[in-house]
Amino acid sequence: MNDTRRRATIVAGIAIILVLIAGVVFASQDEGGRPTVGQNSSQKGAPSQAIADPREAEERVGLARRDADTVTAIGDKDADLVLIEYSDYRCPFCGAFARDTFPKLKAQYIDTGKLRFEWRDFPVFGPESEDGAMAARAAGEQDLYWEYHDAMYQDAPERGHLKITDKKIMDWANEIGVPDLEQFEKDLDSPELRAKVDADTQEARQVGATGTPTFLIGQDLIVGAQPTEAFQQAIDEQLEALEDS
Repeated sequence: MNDTRRRATIVAGIAIILVLIAGVVFASQDEGGRPTVGQNSSQKGAPSQAIADPREAEERVGLARRDADTVTAIGDKDADLVLIEYSDYRCPFCGAFARDTFPKLKAQYIDTGKLRFEWRDFPVFGPESEDGAMAARAAGEQDLYWEYHDAMYQDAPERGHLKITDKKIMDWANEIGVPDLEQFEKDLDSPELRAKVDADTQEARQVGATGTPTFLIGQDLIVGAQPTEAFQQAIDEQLEALEDS
């Protein structure tokens, strides 16, 4: 092999290696160049020491159901089963679940009294995520939690992270008709609401959540915005286990 051909072969080899490296780096970063945290996943498993009875499983991992008047929960507090979501308002997969899957689950299970749904804040994408969690809770102080929740997710892109700015926070409040905007702004800095967000985050880590969305249905841990059928199957299995217990 002459020198010219040898140099061409070496250059081609280096180019292939650089392409492979670039592909790995691109796959592990979001659109802002930061490592991704809450990627979609098909993993489904159970927390350690899983128990056949879903109500026992809830108690074992310390997940007492929230009070009946908790603004971050929907459905009968005494429903047979509870679905807990650990989520971030800037997470695109969380948005997909909120827009596409949750309405179907609500109609089939929550509105019929079979399921209670409880939201937990798990702001993993930085300060903007924390601001979103606080804004929704501030709206919740005026009984508009879910309206604010929906407004944010309706505004979120299908890919990439929702931008949460001070202006947008107030725009969403105006959009859903928060009556006392002055109080809303004060509640954005409420230590009590901040403590609730922090408690949710601690609970998420306690159950082993490492990204968003993560769901707990009785004894099943579901990671990612799975197809609606995956949630229906898990819920039906847990309800059946209750009937047999």
